[in-house]
Amino acid sequence: MGKRVVITGMGVVSPNGIGLPAFLNAIQNGISGIKFMPLYEELQFGCQVAGRPDFEWENLKNYISEVSYHGLKGTNIAYGITAAMDAWADAGLPYDTEEARWETGCIFGNSAPDTEATKFAIEKIDNKESRKLGSRMVEQVMNSSITSYVSGRLGLGNKVITNSAACATGTQSILMGYEYIKYGVADRMLVGSSEYIDTYIYGAFDAMRVLSRKFNDQPEKASRPMSASAGGFVPGSGAAALILEDLDFALARGARIYAEVLGGSCNSGGQRSGGSMTAPNSEGVMRCIDMAIRESGISPNDIDLVSGHLTATMADRLEIQNWSQVLGRSGKEFPYVNSLKSMIGHSLSAAGSIESVACILQIIHGFVHPNINLEDPNPGITDIIDIDRMPVKMINKEINIVAKANFGFGDVNSCLIFSKFKN
Repeated sequence: MGKRVVITGMGVVSPNGIGLPAFLNAIQNGISGIKFMPLYEELQFGCQVAGRPDFEWENLKNYISEVSYHGLKGTNIAYGITAAMDAWADAGLPYDTEEARWETGCIFGNSAPDTEATKFAIEKIDNKESRKLGSRMVEQVMNSSITSYVSGRLGLGNKVITNSAACATGTQSILMGYEYIKYGVADRMLVGSSEYIDTYIYGAFDAMRVLSRKFNDQPEKASRPMSASAGGFVPGSGAAALILEDLDFALARGARIYAEVLGGSCNSGGQRSGGSMTAPNSEGVMRCIDMAIRESGISPNDIDLVSGHLTATMADRLEIQNWSQVLGRSGKEFPYVNSLKSMIGHSLSAAGSIESVACILQIIHGFVHPNINLEDPNPGITDIIDIDRMPVKMINKEINIVAKANFGFGDVNSCLIFSKFKN
């Protein structure tokens, strides 16, 4: 059976709220964090809106040394450090230690090295200033920067891993941490993911014509999961982190327990049977969800809420169809379903971790957050599930079990099952 794994701390840097109180208020009240970006208008991008946190760089001084602060150039790294350190403090754990914490590891993902820090180095070299890069540039551009900063700051001595699985990164990192604890490799894992969609990454997606283009003058309406008028996703940025612990280990130190991870699954559709670099193989998606349910020891009928990937693209209808088929539930019998992306956009690698924090907050506080901008549900979706299962306003309801899934480029899938904690 393995050990039980619980969540004892959380931190979040989201476009609609930094820190748990602000984020909770935003998701309960349907507050959007999507804004118009004048630079993207100047660059003549088709999509000119994005979800970006109101991040204060000065606050980093609360987490890292003065030397590290003045040398830090990567926004992606800064988001990750903030979320990770907030989660650690939220779990009631001290930052400082004289010895390595051998029982604790870190898995923190992102999609790419910080491109703005990389650009800084390239420009220095191109301008014949290569000797002025500074001795710390490597740590700014390496893909494992966040795990390196965080594990060094906290003295984490167990598994320290940087994972990258496109949009499935966040849920995959949580799953990996869960498995290490379940099978006795670690007692505690700091897990999460981060994303900063800068101009270069944004431009690449805009060139694919997969972004929302029709709401540049109404940014808060631009992200429209499950909507008939959805025209593509809105890029978002941010980070989130969770502290996972072995139940007995957490109880022994008197930790507050938010919720439990019952299980999960990660797989690939192999880019076969309709799956591709950019589209999921439905069989792979359904196998992933089904295995997560089986590993968690629950029935599909136990699920109260589905936190979907649901990006506001053509894939939304197919995703709901896949959920309905694997759960064997439709119409009014389908669980409630929501997409945080309606409020913050699609934060790629950070999506799964930010959305997981939202799932856990809904379990703790007993509510289903709204799907904003869903004035016109896609008829291909309402043919499968009842419109009341896709709430446009917050619903106060006891939530015991949530299924959280993400499906990423490369045809990779991940799914987690979160539960209210019952000792």
